[in-house]
Amino acid sequence: MEFNKPHFLLFVVSFSSLIFSLAIASPEYHYDDYRKHHPEVSEFRLINRRELADCLDPNPYLYIHTNVTSTLPNEAYVTVTVGGVLVPDSSDWIGMISPSNSSVDACPDSSANYIQTGDVSSLPLLCHYPVKAQYVSNDPNYLSCSKQECVAQIGGICLQYACIGTVTFHVINIRTDITFVFFTSGFVLPCVLRQTNPIKFTNPSAPLYGHVSSIDSTGTSMRLTWVSGDNTPQQVQYASGKTATSTVKTFTTADMCSASGIPSPAKDFGWHHPGYIHSAIMTGLLPSTTYSYKYGSASVGWSSTLSFKTPPASGATNLTFAVYGDMGKAPLDQSVEHYIQPGSTSVTSAITRDPDAHHIDSVFHIGDISYATGFLVEWEFFLKQIEPYASRVPYMAAIGNHERDYPGSGSVYSLTDSGGECGVPYETYFQMPVSAKDKPWYSIEQGPVHFTVVSTENTWTSGSEQYNWIAADLASVNRKTTPWVVFAGHRQMYSSSSDPDSTFTDTMEPLLLKYKVDLALFGHVHNYERSCVVYQQQCKGMPTKDASGIDTYNNNNYTAPIQVVVGMAGFSLDSFPSTAPSWSLVRLSEFGFARVTASRSDLLFEFVNSGTSAVHDRFRIIKQY
Repeated sequence: MEFNKPHFLLFVVSFSSLIFSLAIASPEYHYDDYRKHHPEVSEFRLINRRELADCLDPNPYLYIHTNVTSTLPNEAYVTVTVGGVLVPDSSDWIGMISPSNSSVDACPDSSANYIQTGDVSSLPLLCHYPVKAQYVSNDPNYLSCSKQECVAQIGGICLQYACIGTVTFHVINIRTDITFVFFTSGFVLPCVLRQTNPIKFTNPSAPLYGHVSSIDSTGTSMRLTWVSGDNTPQQVQYASGKTATSTVKTFTTADMCSASGIPSPAKDFGWHHPGYIHSAIMTGLLPSTTYSYKYGSASVGWSSTLSFKTPPASGATNLTFAVYGDMGKAPLDQSVEHYIQPGSTSVTSAITRDPDAHHIDSVFHIGDISYATGFLVEWEFFLKQIEPYASRVPYMAAIGNHERDYPGSGSVYSLTDSGGECGVPYETYFQMPVSAKDKPWYSIEQGPVHFTVVSTENTWTSGSEQYNWIAADLASVNRKTTPWVVFAGHRQMYSSSSDPDSTFTDTMEPLLLKYKVDLALFGHVHNYERSCVVYQQQCKGMPTKDASGIDTYNNNNYTAPIQVVVGMAGFSLDSFPSTAPSWSLVRLSEFGFARVTASRSDLLFEFVNSGTSAVHDRFRIIKQY
């Protein structure tokens, strides 16, 4: 489908609850107003469906091309060159576009549909998805015109020289064709100069982005989940001769949420077909054992041969796990995207190194997973980012506000944080051992640890289904089998830099105390903070130093849980106030993850800085059962 320049519109948006409320209050509240109050937000993130006029540029020499000679593999770095530029400008940029809707008729026909974004555009609209963009000035030679070519000559004499600029895009297989478009006038008033022909992927049906997860506490079965452009069941071949056939799921715009009759980003301009999500259960395994595997089929091809390790079974002596929240993803090129979490790549790189160095058995990601927030293709960039370790050890997840929350959807908080996803992509990509759809809470045991994983975004009030489940789950723990109980959810109970929901704390904290939860882990706030032994804002116990100088909590005399915020895995960091409450013992505003090593009598918790792999906080909990 060719671009119709006068009406081709870019649409990358911010859909924070602030914009949503202001937009409803005043239809005139738009991009410039938001930028004035939020200068830290990138211009690209707030472009949405701006009508493009023809560029008033008579330059006949302009061109754009790539180094792609045929089709694209599953991952590539594509070099894009613009040339014939007579006057290079800092506002020149290149967008990587992939279609989200195949027909112009599918686009909404009312500007009111975009009120959530805070920027109402004129119509008609043409639906294309701007995945990412780069200013051509990322090429340091562009603005100075250090790279030139002759574009007009007579008799061997050059009459006109022009400038050349080159940038590189990281591209992964998202199945739909890719087009690169040369714009000028920046992100505020962009207009089209030139575009490449659409570039196809070699195998849009390829099996990709596999990750494993636990389905029970035995360590004898594992789930493998992957993405393909083909909806025919495929297989995983594993353990030198075993096979399992996949079940196949997908979702459509009809599964996405909207409020007040206004299409959400996920339902409209952020939509990108997710392909088909395959899931297969591998059985007949042994705990704490490494197996090789590959997935796919003869018709769509096979993944490379990989390996995964099963976790220790419930009651085993030892467990090491990584835990973090609020990761998201960041580009592996110089692009800007709709939502970037700058620390995510350093954290994923650090964790990728850790399974070998420290024998990590599993990973727990407690909310705010990809930050796709209605821009569905970004889930696949996230899955690609975590694949190096999520394909090797169980990747266990909890739902967060940026996966679930949307007005009128049944979420506890009536915010637009999910961009209309309402938990559907999360539950499809990350199929945890839950009881039913939109009941994203579960428990699992690995080694000496019982994990109670809750949803802070679904109803948790006293007497609710989730509340009753939490109470029953905690009451059922056999401490002789799993001496340690870890409670994990997204929204925090304690933070010195962001006020928690006191109703949630008041509701849940008595359960944690009653059932002697050892450790409560949360994200949502983008830093690291450790408490004393705390209950109702009061320290009920303090750690002492062991012989190695490590803070040690003695839970043989249990008085309350230790609360830790671990939301420092990618999103821009939150700072701390100059003064802190007495319960707050350690505060770090730096990217990293937590590594926890548990035996039956000792739990060692370490905060690992992702940039240096140095441990910047360390504490122990000890007890005998």
